[in-house]
Amino acid sequence: MNRLKEKFARFMYGRYGVDELGKTLLYVLLGMIVISMFVGGTFFNILIWITLIFAYYRMFSKNHAQRYAENQKFLQLKNKLKAKMNITRSRITDKEHRIFKCPSCGQNVRVPRGKGQISIHCPKCHNDFVKRS
Repeated sequence: MNRLKEKFARFMYGRYGVDELGKTLLYVLLGMIVISMFVGGTFFNILIWITLIFAYYRMFSKNHAQRYAENQKFLQLKNKLKAKMNITRSRITDKEHRIFKCPSCGQNVRVPRGKGQISIHCPKCHNDFVKRS
């Protein structure tokens, strides 16, 4: 068993390995395989194979710079989506506050609900605007 580990370690030496994008591809692949049990279809199977080949290609690649750049783009997109989900979620669940966008810079500003018409001061650009809370 130890000898097999050594052979695999030698094979993987200098290769990129698994990163966040690789993990996500594998999770998507697993989900696609489960869905294919119920849906099936040639196109779906081809899509599964393409995803599998791409995931392995990234893992076994020796072009670290390119794989790192791909992963960074993926992480930026993931963080943007998380931020949007967080803002949307906070707007829905926060019963005591309302969130307004500053018309000047687009900064989200949280103000208390039920105060009538109020003047809101943006902390980023120091612009004042009037809204009904």
